[in-house]
Amino acid sequence: MAAGSHLLLLLLLPWLVMASHSPPGCKIRITSKGLDLVKQEGLRFVEQELQNITVSDLHGKEGQFHYNISQVKVEDLQLAFSDLYFQPQQHLVFNINNASISMRFRRQLLYWFFYDIGSINASADGVHIHTVLQLAKDEAGRLKISNITCNASIARMHAGFSGTLRKVYEFLSTFIVTGMRFLLSQQICPSLEHASLVLLNSVLDTVPVRNYVDEHIGIDYSLLRDPAVSMDTLDLDFKGTFFPRARENQELENHAVEPVIKETERMVYVAFSEYFFDSAMHAYFQAGVLAIELQGEKVPKDLEVLLRATFFGTIFMLSPAVDAPLRLVLQVSAPPRCIIKPSGTSVSVSAFLNISLVAPGRPPVQLSSMAMETKLSAKVFLQGKALRVQLDLRRFRIYSKQSALESLALFSLQAPLKTLLQLTIMPIINERTKKGVQIPLPEGMDFTKEVVTNHAGFLTVGADLHFSKGLREVIEKYRPAPTAPAYPSSRPAEPSMDPRQL
Repeated sequence: MAAGSHLLLLLLLPWLVMASHSPPGCKIRITSKGLDLVKQEGLRFVEQELQNITVSDLHGKEGQFHYNISQVKVEDLQLAFSDLYFQPQQHLVFNINNASISMRFRRQLLYWFFYDIGSINASADGVHIHTVLQLAKDEAGRLKISNITCNASIARMHAGFSGTLRKVYEFLSTFIVTGMRFLLSQQICPSLEHASLVLLNSVLDTVPVRNYVDEHIGIDYSLLRDPAVSMDTLDLDFKGTFFPRARENQELENHAVEPVIKETERMVYVAFSEYFFDSAMHAYFQAGVLAIELQGEKVPKDLEVLLRATFFGTIFMLSPAVDAPLRLVLQVSAPPRCIIKPSGTSVSVSAFLNISLVAPGRPPVQLSSMAMETKLSAKVFLQGKALRVQLDLRRFRIYSKQSALESLALFSLQAPLKTLLQLTIMPIINERTKKGVQIPLPEGMDFTKEVVTNHAGFLTVGADLHFSKGLREVIEKYRPAPTAPAYPSSRPAEPSMDPRQL
């Protein structure tokens, strides 16, 4: 009995492994070149955060000397030696070495009956900051910074003193500088932790996860698993599936080839499998919008004349409805299928065309119901952050569902109906696909210099990145409005000018 259970487990193991690794419909790779661009923008952001460091007041007593240091303000930062790189399996490492921070603060000194007040310029040199960001998928399927470890140290600190009690301050500089060095080093990591876990995560919140494309369908860009980080790349596997808005829980099962990205020359690569496009067309089909109706004046005149000639006998037998308007209903009969090959991308569509006479005040009279098989060529391109598809008719065939003889009679309609599709139907379809669908990138980051490459079962878009908005601009846009306190708070008191209160 036990041997049979083990055998069953061995047989099921491959299926369990496949089930735990769902293939992505969309995949994004960020390379080291892309990380270099992120580092430049991130460094500006870090400088802004460190300039806003709040250092507590420093006060003390040495014998008859009473001192108070307050209103510490960072004036300048020099972060010349910095590095941002990938660290397997899920980390980004940000290092700052040998940086310098210039500060200015207010001084107050009481020595016996002598009282001195003014400002002091100080500089912290040899500043080293080592930060490791852990990346993970949160419960909503969004990429987040889940944890941060930070270490900061200051090698040296100098303070310049002036005024009548300069010698006294130089005597006390050991106490003051040591205290300021400690307080400053203690504020660096909390500032960066807040910047990462709160502010940068608010930027990642702008990445679309599950949103509507139009009034008919939506898309699910949730991550399937935690990011995979190597020494040179960061790979993100997205579900990349569309759904009809009327049935949001309905999802097409993914049996497509998993996209494989091998390139690292560009800043970013985005890969889409056949499943990505199939699920979009399946969602539209389920939404019931893959149908077009032309009636009366909307039917091209030349085609109407040809149709009336083709079905003249039937129309004549239906007299007095001979002059009744024609109605053409073109409806997709099954979800279209996308085929991606190295030579190009195509879409296979099966549909039926019903031709009827619609006399006023009388029920429609069907003249013919013909089946159609078409193959469309698809040009996929990226513009900004929108993935767009332009379709063109390549092959077209009609036949009767009743008999081969009727199919032969319909042969003369082949060319006119193809022209109808090219001139009337295809512009309507391309107008619907013109808007495209957004790629899951944070707000303020866009693609440039896009190049599309086809593979067997998937296509990739290699591109460079640029920031159309800075991190600070995006953060300020989505920063929550401060809530008013329940009771009015008193304004912080200014440092005392009275030496007796020191």
